[in-house]
Amino acid sequence: MAGKFRREPSHPGTLLREVVLPAMKVSVAEAARELGVSRQQLYKILRNERAVTAEMAMRLGRYCGNGPELWLNMQSNFDLWHVEHDLAKELEKIPTRAAV
Repeated sequence: MAGKFRREPSHPGTLLREVVLPAMKVSVAEAARELGVSRQQLYKILRNERAVTAEMAMRLGRYCGNGPELWLNMQSNFDLWHVEHDLAKELEKIPTRAAV
């Protein structure tokens, strides 16, 4: 899955920081309060320092009205891309086996 991306996929925090919160015209403090999370937790996501968990994806999906899948898929693509690039040489050594 990660191999399909040549460039680094966006972290979901980038979308929140650059598009979603400005479009909603809400501050980070207001969004955190309405999401029911701490400002620190939301700031870490916005700075791409914290992953969007399933719980946070549910909160964001409800808040934005788009469901949790977008947020989880973005996080998954971001994580897989980084792991694939970090382990590239090691992964080349692992054979692919098929069931017979």
